[in-house]
Amino acid sequence: MKHLAAYLLLGLGGNTSPSASDVKEVLESVGIEADSERLDKLLSELEGKDINELIASGSEKLASVPSGGAGGAPAAGGAAAGGAAAAEEAAAPAEEEKEESDEDMGFGLFD
Repeated sequence: MKHLAAYLLLGLGGNTSPSASDVKEVLESVGIEADSERLDKLLSELEGKDINELIASGSEKLASVPSGGAGGAPAAGGAAAGGAAAAEEAAAPAEEEKEESDEDMGFGLFD
């Protein structure tokens, strides 16, 4: 990923066909050592290709990936002042029951 990021930075800077030494120079300027094998593989994959076309093609492919998520949790109803106190009292015993259930299993969270 770091090699690709350096390659893209060079492209943004106007170097349309960065060499391995160009990419290594960018990485070394920020204290990162380049992996020659990975860099050579990246450059061979990108050789003769327009990076803007590759990005556009990848964006089209990514757009077709389903990315549905779970719906959000429903909002809690507005509780009156008395209802809030009752909710706090109801929450306290539930916490105690949770602690007791750990003892029933014979082990705790940090055992």
